[in-house]
Amino acid sequence: MAILGAVIVPHPPLIIPAVGRGREQEVQATIDAYRTAAKQVADWKPEVLIITSPHQVMYADYFHISPGRGATGDMAAFGASETKLRVEYDAQLRDEIIRCEESAGLQVGTLGQRDPYLDHGTFVPLYFLREAGVDCPILRIGLSGFSPLDHYRLGQCIAQAVENLGRRAVFIASGDLSHKLKDDGPYGFAPEGPEFDRQITGAMAEGDFLRFLTMDPALCDRAAECGLRSFQIMTGALDGMAVETKLLSYEGVTGVGYGVAAFTVTGPDGDRRFGEQCVELERTRLAEKKASEDSWVRLARLSLETFVKTGERLERLPDDLPAEMTEQAAGAFVSLHAHGQLRGCIGTTGPTTESVAWEIVQNAVSACSRDPRFPPVTVSELDILEYSVDVLDQPEPISSPAELDVKKYGVIVSCGGRRGLLLPDLEGVDTVEQQIDIARQKGGISSREKYTLGRFEVVRHL
Repeated sequence: MAILGAVIVPHPPLIIPAVGRGREQEVQATIDAYRTAAKQVADWKPEVLIITSPHQVMYADYFHISPGRGATGDMAAFGASETKLRVEYDAQLRDEIIRCEESAGLQVGTLGQRDPYLDHGTFVPLYFLREAGVDCPILRIGLSGFSPLDHYRLGQCIAQAVENLGRRAVFIASGDLSHKLKDDGPYGFAPEGPEFDRQITGAMAEGDFLRFLTMDPALCDRAAECGLRSFQIMTGALDGMAVETKLLSYEGVTGVGYGVAAFTVTGPDGDRRFGEQCVELERTRLAEKKASEDSWVRLARLSLETFVKTGERLERLPDDLPAEMTEQAAGAFVSLHAHGQLRGCIGTTGPTTESVAWEIVQNAVSACSRDPRFPPVTVSELDILEYSVDVLDQPEPISSPAELDVKKYGVIVSCGGRRGLLLPDLEGVDTVEQQIDIARQKGGISSREKYTLGRFEVVRHL
């Protein structure tokens, strides 16, 4: 057997009556759809439920599967300690998934469990599934900081393990949508919130799983979404399968988006290999971007690739560089991104070499090998890296945050010999207060210390 079907469900504790105490009626459409989805799962007669949850243990570089024979949980944290569940884990399937993952080169296992109790992202779906009569073993799997494609590949390995053992399995993708839908909601409003929910529920309704893999990371971050990576794993678990799609409900009345959808597997479909499609789209996008790179970015790429491939630094500049790169000196930052996530960023606030060109050469090597937040870049990553180069004007001291503008100016926070810097116009940095706080923390400067501010402008090359 393989995956019989999947459901996408939210996990607001509010919808459990003992927690909501009447307030659950505010999202009655979600509750009604939840019960419809739970009945669908019961009709599939699963032998195991695979549940992915954003509130399970999550690491940046590891997929965590809950260890042991089982777990318990309750709603005590939400004022309903009498509402309890106990589950049994399918240890054999867990071991088979880990074996499949190891052969696929992904980092997955049972290490690093912080809390054995069921998280609410798992508990809430199980509450409604138990209500519908579904009481079988489960697997509880966390998300990670890996790329969308790696989440997809985890789903593929899950499906392979299910098939290897002949299990009747159903995938439960637990995840809320945007948390930024209303000014009076718990997390406030951002225009990207409703847009994210519009796109993601459209993908649910149409069964367009490719969209789960290709959402704009900046849009997702600003929308404060919760469940996308859970949906990406589900997409991989349904790789190559035709599905009957039903978007059962969508609500955003609390300021958080709740979507419920069900996907019944109806047979194989070679056109629904979304991982392969995503790889091809990304390859085309990166090739087009690389072809349009200017001299600043091309030099950063040349310097980095020379160092990663040979271990040697670039000894000679290309002959076709513009004079402003070779005849002027300035500070410069080189930033690296992979799959929409920062992969390294090192720079200098003022010139330390004879020219901007050599500044870029030097800092590209540092960005790929000396950023303490990341391991050194490897040869296998070179084709997926995206570069930006910021050339800095001379910094100037300022007397007040009122002289800053997060879009126009970068900031330098100084205290004694410590200094923290943040570039301007960064995704997710929307206020001067945020900008100063991040720069201060980068410099190891506490909010209680007296510090000075400086600002600078940049010319950004992408």
